[in-house]
Amino acid sequence: MEFTSVNKLYQEAFKKNWDRPAISNYHGETLHYKDVARRMEKLHIMFEECGLEKGHKVAICSRNQANWAVTFLAIMTYGAVPVPLLHEFKSANIHHLVNHSEAKILFVDDVIWEGLSESEMPDLQAIIQVNTFKILYAADERIVEAKNHLNELFGRKYPEAFEPQMLDYYEDSEDELAVINYTSGTSGFSKGVMIPYRAILSNLQFAKKVLPQLNDKSRVVSMLPCAHMYGLMFEVLYELSAGCHVHFLSRLPSPKIIMQALSEVKPNIVIAVPLVIEKIYKSKVKPVLEKEGIKFLMKVPGLDQIVLNKVRTELINAFGGEFIEVIIGGAAFNKEVEAFFKRMNFPFTVGYGMTECAPIITYDDWKEEKLYSCGKAAPNMEVRIDSSDPSKVPGEIQIKGANVFLGYYKNDDATRDVFTDDGWFRTGDMGILDADGSLFIKGRTKCMILGPSGQNIYPEEVETVLNSQPYVVESLVVEDNGGLTALIYPDFQQGAKDGMSQDAFIRYIEGLLPELNKELPNYAKLKKIEVMSEDFERTPKKSIKRYLYQRN
Repeated sequence: MEFTSVNKLYQEAFKKNWDRPAISNYHGETLHYKDVARRMEKLHIMFEECGLEKGHKVAICSRNQANWAVTFLAIMTYGAVPVPLLHEFKSANIHHLVNHSEAKILFVDDVIWEGLSESEMPDLQAIIQVNTFKILYAADERIVEAKNHLNELFGRKYPEAFEPQMLDYYEDSEDELAVINYTSGTSGFSKGVMIPYRAILSNLQFAKKVLPQLNDKSRVVSMLPCAHMYGLMFEVLYELSAGCHVHFLSRLPSPKIIMQALSEVKPNIVIAVPLVIEKIYKSKVKPVLEKEGIKFLMKVPGLDQIVLNKVRTELINAFGGEFIEVIIGGAAFNKEVEAFFKRMNFPFTVGYGMTECAPIITYDDWKEEKLYSCGKAAPNMEVRIDSSDPSKVPGEIQIKGANVFLGYYKNDDATRDVFTDDGWFRTGDMGILDADGSLFIKGRTKCMILGPSGQNIYPEEVETVLNSQPYVVESLVVEDNGGLTALIYPDFQQGAKDGMSQDAFIRYIEGLLPELNKELPNYAKLKKIEVMSEDFERTPKKSIKRYLYQRN
């Protein structure tokens, strides 16, 4: 891969799209590329006035909004290192990660700020409200002075006008640190992933190759957390390099709000996590398919296609009707839903990625991707399986290439643990690789349970069977005193609609055990079912925090 400065790409994109709309808050303000550039330049002046140096860390902890993107790009194009923190983190976690990252400045929104204490982050020079750029705390008066006289300083630097040709962003290099992104995985311990500029560039090049249709007339809804690499890269960074218009869901992205935004904005690409798609399927599609008349039609060749075409059309319209495809990633996709979407030829694809790869590892065009696969190695990437027979026997997925991170910030031991002696990154995920290079995920090495006769049990595969049952919203299989217990969170609301009391509903769910065990191999049979009264705690990618529910 030939390296080109990432920041210079944004410099050219902003020049080219100067008068076009760039970012909007959903049902709020819209900023054109020239407006974004102006705000970025004012932040650059503030940074310079308060003595922020190239390579210094600047943290952002906020809900998605237009100024989040402004702040991130301002930090990066100045030559500092953005440290995006998930706004779902608890206050103690935020304090710890700000300190661990050695951030000099912290940008927060008003909601996050209410739970924070500047005394817990003693090395910060300033805390700034991202919504308004108001100074909330300053250890150094220089930044207060700069903010109070910012318009004057800007006018002094650009006395005539602020024109596109005046942009001059920091020129980065290939292995230079671009971003520190703290993980939010299921293990319960956040690590600072050091992402180099080459990984950002490689992901941008990948997106340009697979989504050439996105251009300066395209619209995108940003519904995933900007602080997570999946949302950051494919809902914000690539789009702004291509001249697109990004609409931020600045409110809680519930399925209702998401569908409303998709209907209004009519995006040209939809980036989603499986849980969102699965909820849409269960609420909009499955009730239709379970009607007696429809069940009959679905069994009749020819008539089934008429039903599928109608459902497909309605789903496409529900997503806005103007998208190229729906890209699904971040967690395992329900096999029942995936198979149905494939059957009706819905334009979706399942990718595979990790924060450590900024994030893309594998992908395939929706017309080509095999059922239950997550595609083939992305450009600039290699994939191998640590197995005696990689096409049949699951082994750890290992990767190499331009997307791979530099290591974990201030954690040499963890870095050494995840790289093989010959330099491949150990993902911790298990999979097989077929003859065509298509990757099939089988589970995580850390989740794998050793069966009574030495069999490898991947709980995710058992959970797929559980999640296909009526009323089951989500499940988790854990080892419990030598056996397997299924924790099930059911759809209590639907049970009540169907006339069952809560006690009767719980008995019904628990009574599924014999039928479920008929579908499972002997070594993976369940000992019992436990009904959860509340949904599982989740990461921002909507994956279950498995570590919270382990028993052995």
